Amino acid sequence: MKNRDKDQKITILGIGNTLFSDEGVGIHLLPILEESLKGYENVEIIEGLTDGMRLLGPVEDAENLIIIDAINAGKEGGTIISLKGDEIPAYFGIKMSIHQLGFQEVLLAAKMRERFPKQIVMFGMQPTSLELGVELTDTNRARLGDLADAVIQQVEHWSHVS
Repeated sequence: MKNRDKDQKITILGIGNTLFSDEGVGIHLLPILEESLKGYENVEIIEGLTDGMRLLGPVEDAENLIIIDAINAGKEGGTIISLKGDEIPAYFGIKMSIHQLGFQEVLLAAKMRERFPKQIVMFGMQPTSLELGVELTDTNRARLGDLADAVIQQVEHWSHVS
C-alpha cells in the first residue's frame, strides 16, 4: 500500500552543480528516484541545481522535505551521509558544498518566516572529486543505488506514518 497516507506530502529536492563531478550527485540521483518512486502520488521531485533563494518557495511549501546534495564531511569518497532536523546547518554552519551557503540562507529564511518543513532530512554523499567534469567519479557513481535506497526508505517511512 504505497499511498496509505496521501496527505503526507513529501518533497525531494536535489541540489548540486553538475559541472564539478561529484558535486552534482543530488542532480544525478533524481532520474533514479523518479523511476523508483513513480507510484507515489504524495511525492514531488524538484531539480534545484544551484538556485539558492529561488528554492525558498518549494522549501516553505514542503511538509516533509528530503534534500539530496554532496556533503563534505571529511569522510572517504562515496560515503553516504544523512542528517536530520537541526543536524543540518541552517546558516554559517559547516560549508557542506560549493553552493550551499545559498541554500543555508534558504533554510534560515524559512525558519525566520516560520514556514519550515514539519520534517527535514538531508541525504548526501562525500565527494571523491570536485574537479571540473560533468560525470560523477566511478566511486560515487557506484554508490548511487545505496543513496537512492536511503532516500526511498525515508519516503516509505513518512508515507506510512499516520
